[in-house]
Amino acid sequence: MTSVSHDSLPPALPPASASTPGSAPGSTPSPAPPSVPFAEKLLTVLAPVEVAGRWIKRYHVTSDPAGIAPEVERAAHAILPELLPAPDGTPPATFVVLHRGGDDGAYLNAYSWVWDNVLHFRGAAAGQPVLGCPDDDPSHFVTIDRPWIGCVWELPPILHERDAWVRHMLVRSATEVPDLDAYLTDSLPEGTTGDRS
Repeated sequence: MTSVSHDSLPPALPPASASTPGSAPGSTPSPAPPSVPFAEKLLTVLAPVEVAGRWIKRYHVTSDPAGIAPEVERAAHAILPELLPAPDGTPPATFVVLHRGGDDGAYLNAYSWVWDNVLHFRGAAAGQPVLGCPDDDPSHFVTIDRPWIGCVWELPPILHERDAWVRHMLVRSATEVPDLDAYLTDSLPEGTTGDRS
């Protein structure tokens, strides 16, 4: 049996207080929102609209049964063209998730189909200074450039939209043709953001 000297052991990790959960030891911690008990939110589906030459399927996520305030929805609609990709020959379809947080934050995630079967993502936020928003106004959206694609409440439409794109837009035989109208009417049913199994 070979003995191992203390000098050959890896250095000890810094104390837990030196980093935040989820961050690499020694890295600069990211500001984390305060912990609150988790609860699913309400998910509603709005009719598709055309924006900047693309068809937009719309999902709203909020814990407020009254829904998202009209001024927040208008502001999100106004910044949406900045989040859309240039045409590339793929049928011009996007789905968006507009999420009103429990604080002052509002988040707009735009997922656009490009390159036949790839999702392009861009996001915007309002009322969340940690993300670079200039104030706490939930209708003052700015584009954000973080590599985040959505929080747990914003992700449920993604799997449904993937399956709907395959069902209606990706041809599997010479007799099939893409059906954009069918894709646009195939949305995740309203309900909550979870418990869908």
